[in-house]
Amino acid sequence: MEGITEGVNNMNLAGDSQKKNRIQVSNTKKPLFFYVNLAKRYMQEHNDVELSALGMAISTVVTIAEILKNSGFAVEKKIMTSTVDIKDGARGRPVQKPKIEITLGKSEKFDELMAAANEEKEAAEAQVQS
Repeated sequence: MEGITEGVNNMNLAGDSQKKNRIQVSNTKKPLFFYVNLAKRYMQEHNDVELSALGMAISTVVTIAEILKNSGFAVEKKIMTSTVDIKDGARGRPVQKPKIEITLGKSEKFDELMAAANEEKEAAEAQVQS
């Protein structure tokens, strides 16, 4: 496990991986809709978001992207796949892991949908308070 963590940390040191709009998704650490909502916030700030995952978390990234696209918030800009070498902690030898990066941009209706969602949230909060 230490080798995987070390590999991920080393990936973070690469030049372009210091992007402010990148979300590195794990399929064990946070619930799915945490990432969906975080991606919406990143798109508000940066106009696009890059979702990145290794190994078993790839299906989670694809699901997040599909939720955002199907609900009208995002459009697909780029999908990139590759493999990265990560040291296996138990054996110390390099293991290849699949990697995916999906870049999503704001849809034309993004701001309209976000405003409607905020109005619904405020109405629900007002109803709870009364």
